[in-house]
Amino acid sequence: MADQLTHKSGSNAYLQIDRLTKKFGNFVALDSVSLEVYEGEFVCFLGPSGCGKTTLLRAIAGLDIQTSGTVRQADVDISALPPYERDFGIVFQSYALFPNLTAERNIAFGLENQGLEKSAIGKRVTELLELVGLPDQGPKYPAQLSGGQQQRIALARALATSPGLLLLDEPLSALDAKVRGHLRQEMKALQRRLGVTTVMVTHDQEEALTMADRIVVMNHGVIEQVGTPTEIYREPDTLFVADFIGAMNQVSGRTNDENSITIGELNFKSRAHGLASESEIVAAIRPEDIVPQGTEDFSNDTSNVENSLEMEVESMEFLGSFWRVSLNNSALGGASLIADMSINAARRHEIDAGSTIRVKLPSERLWVFPSAAGIKAD
Repeated sequence: MADQLTHKSGSNAYLQIDRLTKKFGNFVALDSVSLEVYEGEFVCFLGPSGCGKTTLLRAIAGLDIQTSGTVRQADVDISALPPYERDFGIVFQSYALFPNLTAERNIAFGLENQGLEKSAIGKRVTELLELVGLPDQGPKYPAQLSGGQQQRIALARALATSPGLLLLDEPLSALDAKVRGHLRQEMKALQRRLGVTTVMVTHDQEEALTMADRIVVMNHGVIEQVGTPTEIYREPDTLFVADFIGAMNQVSGRTNDENSITIGELNFKSRAHGLASESEIVAAIRPEDIVPQGTEDFSNDTSNVENSLEMEVESMEFLGSFWRVSLNNSALGGASLIADMSINAARRHEIDAGSTIRVKLPSERLWVFPSAAGIKAD
């Protein structure tokens, strides 16, 4: 999956990354990465620490020149250009504001370097302060501003020269949760209003899911999957993506035919997996996809018998809007499952620690991935 181009019908790519490789000595930080980003799109590079997402962003910016491969922006090869000759604005995690300059002077910095007249600079700075919701904060120094305000000023500075590409390097990670949640909504709304092509690096899956038009999930220097937030969450291509995005139950088993598996002593229908019979696999299902059942479910619909089993409630954790329930059945070979159930569902089915309930594992939500222990080839 190192070479993964994602095409958008009827559109030309604004940013084209082709077989980008970056090595630090013997360490391969990026391994032949290919990607297309379209004009006006908001793309998030998502992955754990060390996956290569920041290295990829820095290669796009020219801050770390790639070992091999090319970067094209607006049909221009920028692969060897220094940062100051590339058309981008960047916002860092640390804000990187000049402490000895006021907020308005920080915003004006790039405009002054372009040699614009003072009146034009003043007008642009006023526009940007209004744009980021800080019209009265221009005379203040960074130390006089809150973290959220500093980040808004850093964003305004990055947008001052009207760049074709906006790069965001974990811009919200230094803020507390409440400010972060509010600011990400503002940043997304601002990006939509301006239509600026944006690439953001984050390790926060919630941030990526709520802000991105598409997510690029990275691991060990390669792209695991590219897709919309819904596709990444509901249609994971690999076990890594399934596990990294959201909560996911994982249980060892083996294949039967192309859409059935065995876990412990029990057989289940599953999504088609394309693996040879008797291959060792990991079956995966999200906690919210496990469905509690009552007697009425069987009187009206006999199909509910499929993938239905009784399980003991080992424990329950109250998480405000739902219960997280730990379930066990000895026939599953000792594996436990976590199910997320609404408060109403828990009450309706009289679910309590120590009780026994019947649940269904819908076949269309039961994913099958190759096990690291080894797969038999067809």
